[in-house]
Amino acid sequence: MMGSKEKEDSVMKTMVLFSLAMMFFPVFIYFASKRMFFEAFIGMSSQDSYFYAAFVAIGTVHIILGMFVYKAFTEGTTSTKTD
Repeated sequence: MMGSKEKEDSVMKTMVLFSLAMMFFPVFIYFASKRMFFEAFIGMSSQDSYFYAAFVAIGTVHIILGMFVYKAFTEGTTSTKTD
């Protein structure tokens, strides 16, 4: 079993990891999808690509949030098999 200190460190590590992901991934995905996908690949104008890139960034935020909630719910559970 994990001690109290190890469990607190694990929870803090998870929180910091997902907080950093929430700050940086949506911004990176926004600009990357705007420039590389919508403008270069599809050929949209700069004004139109703002709108669609925002949806991609919002989707990224929702995916990260879903992953965090899943991790939070499954973090304390351990599967023990008794024979």
